[in-house]
Amino acid sequence: MTTTSLGGDGVTSRERTAAQQPDWQAPDAVARVRAELGARHPLVDAAACHALRGELRAASRGQAFVIQGGDCAEPFADATADRMQAKAALLEDLADLFEGHTGLPVVRVGRFAGQYAKPRSSPVETLPDGAVVPAFRGEAVNGFDLAEREPDVRRLLAAYDHAAAGLDALFLNRFLPLACDGPFVQTYVSHEALLMDFEQPLVRPDWYAGGHYASSAHFLWIGDRTRQPDGAHVHFARSITNPVGLKVGPTMTAPEITALVTGLARGEGKLTLIARMGAEQVVPKLTELIAALGPMAGSVVWMCDPMHGNTRKTAAGQKTRLLADVLTEVGGFVGVLRGHGLRPGGLHLEMTPDPVAECLARPEDLVRTEPLAPYTSLCDPRLDRGQAEAVVRYAAELISPGGNRR
Repeated sequence: MTTTSLGGDGVTSRERTAAQQPDWQAPDAVARVRAELGARHPLVDAAACHALRGELRAASRGQAFVIQGGDCAEPFADATADRMQAKAALLEDLADLFEGHTGLPVVRVGRFAGQYAKPRSSPVETLPDGAVVPAFRGEAVNGFDLAEREPDVRRLLAAYDHAAAGLDALFLNRFLPLACDGPFVQTYVSHEALLMDFEQPLVRPDWYAGGHYASSAHFLWIGDRTRQPDGAHVHFARSITNPVGLKVGPTMTAPEITALVTGLARGEGKLTLIARMGAEQVVPKLTELIAALGPMAGSVVWMCDPMHGNTRKTAAGQKTRLLADVLTEVGGFVGVLRGHGLRPGGLHLEMTPDPVAECLARPEDLVRTEPLAPYTSLCDPRLDRGQAEAVVRYAAELISPGGNRR
């Protein structure tokens, strides 16, 4: 689809192609929903977004480390006090674990209170009986149950309502204290900036720094499927004052990453590159892209997403990830960054506080033919608490003074 977006001065730009957008099949309803979102209060405050940028600035200098984590596809039903606080508590525990090993303060970024939409490799899913249905794109678009697979733009209003409820349940409310140079104790929320019909109407004037900011979350990232340098998502990220992330996968080329960083890295703390290469690709591909960036490689925060490049299937055909692959990618990421004189800045994890059995330990575990259970993710497999702790502990050992495990 094509979409218009606000420039840095709030002026509507020319239409640009937006990948991975639902076919809402109801133009009048889309206009009504966008107008309704445009009239609602901001979910987060501009000052808090700039506070996060200050903490990311510290991470880019090696003075802090980011742990960002949460669900692959967040269900609306989790916007309750017990569920949100359980997720935040896991994030807090991982931060304490890392800080205890390294002495570095941790920037806490939740992948929750808004992670309601997912890009998909195909717009449709073929069922075992041969029937073809729309793919599940997250509850902001359609339902996981087969009877609810038709995209419904009214779900964007429900996404706003549940994000607001999630923030309230976390006791974050909508306005967080400004502490750009203060202690690293604040929790921030994030999600993929995927649905332009949701993100654009929630852009608000930035009373703190001028320009306009995205009021849907403190930190937004652009996925590997929507990072076209001249596309609507990149233009949107460039036009807002929030700190933004960019997923960097193994198909990224040297000219692409150079163009993207040139356009998006506007001052320290603005851009975070989230590498998601896979265990086998992380060393050669990351080496290639860092070399292409040259001095620009030092102008961003470098994070490792060791999840998305390591999806496998069991003998039963169920999606999983191997902890061994995740650890290998983390080790490769840290080694390449340090080899180029750069600072590893963070981890981006799909994880849950629940006792799930979605990720396995080693390659030999893939031969199992019985279904993994409990398996409650709406989309991709997540680390359980113990596995997430293992990943964070390993990263901390690598990054600690004198740490050299590979």
